[in-house]
Amino acid sequence: MKKTTWRLSLIAAAAAVVVMVLALPFARAQRQVSPSDVPIGVAASGGTSTAWFYRPSSGTVVACQSTASGAGALSGIQCVASKLP
Repeated sequence: MKKTTWRLSLIAAAAAVVVMVLALPFARAQRQVSPSDVPIGVAASGGTSTAWFYRPSSGTVVACQSTASGAGALSGIQCVASKLP
């Protein structure tokens, strides 16, 4: 190989290393996002519905109750949480 080819290869390799070093602080691992609540069950009676969820990360059960108004629209949702023993 000629001297100029070696020099160009060396310059290209050095430039690639510089670019990688400069880009490294901006490289981030992707966060693994998964649902934290596991649905357990649902129940409905009249205009009231209840859904139960389990949070494995904290060992907590969450119950959410929604009430529908006469027109079928939700009038509110209330949730309570309790840690399992």
